[in-house]
Amino acid sequence: MNQDARTDATPGGGYEGKRVLITGGTGSFGHTVAAKLLTRDVAEVRILSRDEAKQDLMRHELGDSRARFYLGDVRDYESVERASRDVDYVFHAAALKQVPSGEFFPMEAVKTNVIGSENVVRAAERSGVRSLVCLSTDKAVYPVNAMGMSKALMEKVAQSHGLNNPNADTIVSCVRYGNVMYSRGSVIPLFIRQLKAGGPLTVTNPEMTRFMMSLADSVDLVEYAFRNARQGDLFIRKAPACTIGDLAAAVATLFGADPRVEVIGTRHAEKVSEVLASREELSRALDRGDYFQISADKRDLNYSVYVEQGDTTQTEYTDYDSHTTTRLTIPEVQELLLTLPEVHAELRAAGIDPERVVVA
Repeated sequence: MNQDARTDATPGGGYEGKRVLITGGTGSFGHTVAAKLLTRDVAEVRILSRDEAKQDLMRHELGDSRARFYLGDVRDYESVERASRDVDYVFHAAALKQVPSGEFFPMEAVKTNVIGSENVVRAAERSGVRSLVCLSTDKAVYPVNAMGMSKALMEKVAQSHGLNNPNADTIVSCVRYGNVMYSRGSVIPLFIRQLKAGGPLTVTNPEMTRFMMSLADSVDLVEYAFRNARQGDLFIRKAPACTIGDLAAAVATLFGADPRVEVIGTRHAEKVSEVLASREELSRALDRGDYFQISADKRDLNYSVYVEQGDTTQTEYTDYDSHTTTRLTIPEVQELLLTLPEVHAELRAAGIDPERVVVA
């Protein structure tokens, strides 16, 4: 792994007077990044999604005329191209993310995560977008389920843009992150609902580990990519991990409840641990302090370099895995949970002052 702490001032650093498009903008990430962008002197934030109800709710919550809502679906190129016109930057967050639904309907995951992403890349190039960042997941590394496989292909679609268009003005890059705490469908709000109902917390495998990242950290990762991306780069934010058992115990203790746990077993298509970066990727990664910057393979369409030439510099033997990264203790997980405004709101609703919670 290359040690390099430089920060390159490449296109994508400032939003002043710029138009920004967020695909899947009514999701957890899109809502967070839109609200953050609107605190700046941005000209316009476009939200592309297919959910009218969420758009209407978000319109009222944001209350800002610079937020413009486009009804459409990344599966439909025309709706993506229409939303991309005269845009400077694109956050591509639209995706099917639920593992079980991908197992039952894998082609639906392909249509949205792969073909939809190709539509976003094509529209960005046609519209002269300066920088496009595509959001991926740790499940794309050594994937064992359809969702992870489709996101791995999404990364390849993004990286192929640079391979096939080496002189393109539109920079296409990817970011990859693990569990985003309190995002829609994540386990923390499930645990809190179960506590409120007086039931046990359902845990698949107490020893299962997952990377932990806040929505704010995920937005910081994407903005870092905008500032520093070269064609085809992949960015990863370093993150700690914890066991699911410790996470359940931390949530229960914060709410003054006994951590009663019901173990239901590892579900189909789940891993015991997740990998944010493979050993092969780490062998060509730049270590940027809080981030890894992984360059794309720059070989051209001369296939002989794939078939006849290897890389003698690949010497990494360890993946960046949730089992082997920094492991949070239960008190450390509690401190991390207390950084989330959603947890503060839930504690207050339960009659608990989050400022008086003693971490132990």
